[in-house]
Amino acid sequence: MSFYSRHILPHVIDLGLRNREASHRRAAWIPRATGEVLEIGIGSGLNLPFYSSEVERVRGVEPSLELQQMARKRVPQKLRVEFFTQPIEKPLAIEAESIDTVVMTWTLCSVPDVKQAFQQIKRVLKENGRLLFIEHGLAPDADVVTWQNRLAPFWKQIAGGCHLNRKIDKLITEAGLQISELDTCYLAGPRPLTYTYQGFARLLAADKLRTELVGLD
Repeated sequence: MSFYSRHILPHVIDLGLRNREASHRRAAWIPRATGEVLEIGIGSGLNLPFYSSEVERVRGVEPSLELQQMARKRVPQKLRVEFFTQPIEKPLAIEAESIDTVVMTWTLCSVPDVKQAFQQIKRVLKENGRLLFIEHGLAPDADVVTWQNRLAPFWKQIAGGCHLNRKIDKLITEAGLQISELDTCYLAGPRPLTYTYQGFARLLAADKLRTELVGLD
């Protein structure tokens, strides 16, 4: 791991996501999480103050120890949080069908192996569990997409593998989840960086069965 990735990037990520627009989205969506929560890419813990009393425990996956240290300082006194220092693509030491809400905020853009990540998500979600997501990605406007594609290689290098041009809703549905609620918009700031997808998705019953059968192989 480079000096930049370890000592500078975590602070850049924390500062970049600690703005009024992002906080407004967190305040609107994160309180809707319930029960046992798995937060993927918990980062510096910016979601933690927004969890309601309906949450029993948060299990946070974060491979960066530096971001994890920031998150530990933001844990509210009455919230139980358990940290997992690993990428989401690797098997999680979490029971199958034990999670009520999986939370991903500004994370899917930088997951190296989306398919493997969703395999873990589908394994741990309860039958009636939900994926809560706030993610930035591919815009609907051709001129913005042109700039997203131009900037993508450079941005990926300086922003921890972040892809500006991933179509978030398509990734979710292709993974075998059904989007039950979706809101999209541009947040304040440069348009190539700010087109945002927010919503909930549920596991398709047929795909859940296939996931369970694969786990028995």
